[in-house]
Amino acid sequence: MVDTVFDPATTALVAIDLQHGIVNLEAVPHKSSDVVANTAKIAKALRDKGGVAIFVRVTNSEDGADALSPTTDIVPPVAPPRPSYWAELVPKLNIKDGDIIVTKRQWGAFYGTDLEMHLRRRGIKTIILTGIATNIGVESTARDAYERGFDQIFVEDATSALNAEAHKHSFTLFGRMGRVRSTEQVLDVLAG
Repeated sequence: MVDTVFDPATTALVAIDLQHGIVNLEAVPHKSSDVVANTAKIAKALRDKGGVAIFVRVTNSEDGADALSPTTDIVPPVAPPRPSYWAELVPKLNIKDGDIIVTKRQWGAFYGTDLEMHLRRRGIKTIILTGIATNIGVESTARDAYERGFDQIFVEDATSALNAEAHKHSFTLFGRMGRVRSTEQVLDVLAG
């Protein structure tokens, strides 16, 4: 295993979809509340060491014209209208002035957003990824980050999915794209 070493000054937390409409779903293997709490701990520790906290949320226009709608074998269920707070990031993340909010309209956080601009202009080399769902927003973002040359740290207990097997499968891939660590391991580096 490669050491968990990174320079906080060139590191950004990228937290995926920790918003009311997603956090309120039943996540596994880690409860959404634990994912949020672990993400908030990492954000605080990273900020304290000069790193950047970026919170990504997903939403679409009211008429859905900008929603993904390709033809697929598995048709998603028709969702009821979303409440107005659906895309709001949850307060327990403790977002601070200086944190960056990115809004995406698809699974990954790079395409069609200004995420890469924020990372490049701040000299970010390493991304710490957390969020829900592991196999959708987190994995899509991870693949894009890998192809863009970013080092990545995947925090296993600060991610979760709606299906335990999907979560597990993503983590079999993440070791090929970066380093898999726990919240405690990341916090230990930031405490040093």
